[in-house]
Amino acid sequence: MEFEVNNIEEIVELIMKKITEGDIASNNSKNGVFNNVDEAIDEAKKAQEILFSSKLEMREKIVTSIRDTLKNHTLELAELGVKETGMGRVADKELKHKIVLEKTPGLEDLKAFAYSGDDGLTVMELSPYGVIGAITPSTNPSETIICNSIGMIVAGNAVIFAPHPGAKKTSIRTVELINEAIKKVGGPDNLVVTIAEPSIENTEKIIANPNIKMLVATGGPGVVKTVMSSGKKAIGAGAGNPPVLVDETADIEKAAKDIVAGCSFDNNLPCIAEKEVVAVDSIVNYLIFEMQKNGAYLLKDKELIEKLLSMVLKNGSPDRKYVGKDAKYILKQIGIEVSDEIKVIILETSKEHPFAVTELLMPVLPIIRVKDALEGIKVAKDLEHGLRHTAMIHSKNIDILTKYAREMETTILVKNGPSYAGIGVGGEGHTTFTIAGPTGEGLTSAKSFARNRRCVLVGGFSIK
Repeated sequence: MEFEVNNIEEIVELIMKKITEGDIASNNSKNGVFNNVDEAIDEAKKAQEILFSSKLEMREKIVTSIRDTLKNHTLELAELGVKETGMGRVADKELKHKIVLEKTPGLEDLKAFAYSGDDGLTVMELSPYGVIGAITPSTNPSETIICNSIGMIVAGNAVIFAPHPGAKKTSIRTVELINEAIKKVGGPDNLVVTIAEPSIENTEKIIANPNIKMLVATGGPGVVKTVMSSGKKAIGAGAGNPPVLVDETADIEKAAKDIVAGCSFDNNLPCIAEKEVVAVDSIVNYLIFEMQKNGAYLLKDKELIEKLLSMVLKNGSPDRKYVGKDAKYILKQIGIEVSDEIKVIILETSKEHPFAVTELLMPVLPIIRVKDALEGIKVAKDLEHGLRHTAMIHSKNIDILTKYAREMETTILVKNGPSYAGIGVGGEGHTTFTIAGPTGEGLTSAKSFARNRRCVLVGGFSIK
């Protein structure tokens, strides 16, 4: 799809208009967008067979082309995502796209190994499942599609995406760009496909289709439970409620800066972001002071706190009207005007407060006082709800760091840094937006989407 405009806002408007009018989905063979689930899966299966019969060099070319093509569309996708969903921050989403393109593992992730001995040679290799059905969220729609596409193609699979209906336009545009990238290097048509009208019904059809050999769900507990109950190989990346513990040995100035940065990143949409602070009583006041210096607004008035609570939580769940919104916007709704420098709303609460026990997905950060680090570990563990997703800690006490890590048992644990360091943003390691805590794969990559195969040669190639 070509545009005769240079302004990014005009491009976003045109994309949204064309998707709404159905232009992008009108030619199935061109862009990977189908009206019929079974047809989409049939075409993806054909593409996967071509990919599997090709050399690994083809996978490498495809992934390189995806990286090179989409790096020119990071701002476009970021703006489209914020405009369509009404959630997040454009600058942060643009960074997320850049990181996922740069740090999602490629073919280097598929490592074969061998056993050699008196009885011969056994080779262990990673092979594709076939066509994967992937359910993606509205919080990180294009980022998840890019990340999953790279990993799944590297492993030799095709994929059909079932996007969240609230991010339909962003998801379709991303699939279109990925298909363009694949075609540039002679890859098969429809290796990555999606549905023009995402719905629960269409997602159920994807799950039930016999040609879908693996399911990957990135989202809330409901969709994860669905794929785990499907009877098929399933990877589930569910919700979290990540705590951050701060003890008296921490570098308080750095801790404050890191917590505000992590909590406010994309307005707290990432499931890894700091959702509550558990801090030792002796340093709480200083921590709050430093957080205020770094863009936090301290809400102290009890009536306003109650007003905020009744506004952003409805029947125990976050009100979508405020999910992923700026702190400035949320404060304005309760009558407080602040500057653009304010990125997070902080307030002291008990450990039982709804703000502490609920994953809000907005830059509202409760702070809970504890007498010491040992009590803090217990409180943090309770607030994490046994989800084993993510936790952070700021401390220089090696014994506390060790105990916290052992007690929390989370998939990601960040020590003395912002939460996003756990997915490779300013921290070592690869990036993913599918963090499989419930099913145990952890931070997914290409090898997560591949089967182990054992090839045994008896009595041969054993060279001693």
